[in-house]
Amino acid sequence: MLYQRDADILFPSRVTPLLRDLRGRTWQNLIDEVARQSDVSPARLAFGLMMIRLNGCLTCDADSYRAMQGCTFCSQQAVMRYKGADAELVKAFEQAHLDIRRWQESGQLPSREQPQPGVK
Repeated sequence: MLYQRDADILFPSRVTPLLRDLRGRTWQNLIDEVARQSDVSPARLAFGLMMIRLNGCLTCDADSYRAMQGCTFCSQQAVMRYKGADAELVKAFEQAHLDIRRWQESGQLPSREQPQPGVK
């Protein structure tokens, strides 16, 4: 059981719109596009995967500081602290989208790794 009402196991889709105004126009456009999608669309799943990678959700547990702060706070902090440009976040989203499509088509599991800013 998680102690915080805002703590989920993985990045919750409900947090997506709350991230919109944390970065520039490129990021805002991405959020607007993703928020228009259904919860099970490949784009929404890809955004979730990108945020899981960015937030480090796979290493979070109920007793961690991140979980105690909640998913909304954790996600906002991760987006605001990201050192790369908005375009790099869009590239990370595009990679996650490719990973989701590959998984849907072939069953190949996506990598846990998030591309690092400035690393090609």
